[in-house]
Amino acid sequence: MLLQRSPTVHGWENFELQMKIHFPRFAWRKMKFSRVLFLVAISVAFAGGVTIKSLVFPAETATSYVEMTPLKPLNLKAFTLCMRVATELSGNREVILFAYRTVHCDELNVWREKDGRLSFYLCKDGVIFQVPELGALQTHLCVTWDSSSGAAALFMDGRKSVTKIYQKGHAVRSEGKVILGQDPDSYLGRYDAKQSFVGEISDVNMWDFVLSDSNIKDIFAKKRVQRANIFDWETTQLRLVGNVEVVNYDL
Repeated sequence: MLLQRSPTVHGWENFELQMKIHFPRFAWRKMKFSRVLFLVAISVAFAGGVTIKSLVFPAETATSYVEMTPLKPLNLKAFTLCMRVATELSGNREVILFAYRTVHCDELNVWREKDGRLSFYLCKDGVIFQVPELGALQTHLCVTWDSSSGAAALFMDGRKSVTKIYQKGHAVRSEGKVILGQDPDSYLGRYDAKQSFVGEISDVNMWDFVLSDSNIKDIFAKKRVQRANIFDWETTQLRLVGNVEVVNYDL
């Protein structure tokens, strides 16, 4: 179903009006929003364009984060994880970019290390990549890993790093929580402000297999590829806690 632009109603009013038309039994007028909310990062077509949600973390805190609800359990022997990210944090400071924690360990964490290198960790010591540092200009970032071969790689703006062998035979376990903005030091929390993310994150997508290099280049170029089956940014449910703002931008 494609929602068309109304000639007299714009923005949210247009979306709400069309949803009433298509789904008249839904009580749209009763919707109320709180500071801690569930947000579906849906894209809406307006006159041929696409508007997508972006998350802004404006300040260093130990209390602000976004929890993502996966489309299926994270029982993973391979994955591709992509996002668009921008941050002005610099200096001798770790920055968490993505955190998946179970009762057992940090099942999958993606970091900017203190020296600016990028890395990801599957419970044990991580695999680290010497790549250009993140900055205020948006970077499209992907990490890929396959348990059968141990092949791990990082992509920045469609360009692939050297392949490294990491955690061959390992499996990522399910029944955890995925957090943007903080690194939980335990399953239920314990956040460190000095590791928190400050900046903007959007277009977070995850597949339970390794995408081809050409598909990752297409995602960077904002072309359509196979929909993500773990986290699909257009439909994934998000829960915002604390000082996190949602803005819209056009693809």
